Amino acid sequence: MMEIRSPKITKIAWGSIEIDSTQVFKDVKLYPGDARAWNWHETGTRHSTGIQYSDVRELIENGAEEIILTKGVLGRLRVSPKLVEQLETEGLKVNVLKTKAAVKLYDSLIKRKKVGALIHTTC
Repeated sequence: MMEIRSPKITKIAWGSIEIDSTQVFKDVKLYPGDARAWNWHETGTRHSTGIQYSDVRELIENGAEEIILTKGVLGRLRVSPKLVEQLETEGLKVNVLKTKAAVKLYDSLIKRKKVGALIHTTC
């Protein structure tokens, strides 16, 4: 039985991220087996309030064991220590990085781990 892997990021630029050379998003949720647009309006996410637990829940429900959360290209998207602590309490490894470093880490992990990521391509 083949293990379900997280999709590959094939290109990233300001305001755009390409997945598996077929899908293009502004912001994206990546998890084992799939990717979809990360629509901040679904959970009320804003730069000032930061990433919500409800943004991450879908990654966990789809089998992610390690989570990468981006603060954006310039680091303006907030990630609260409380959120990181909550995820770690649930047994997840959590990485919080600016977008470029997050994408590099994600690409290095997808061949050997079940990774989920929230990638913000601006700010």
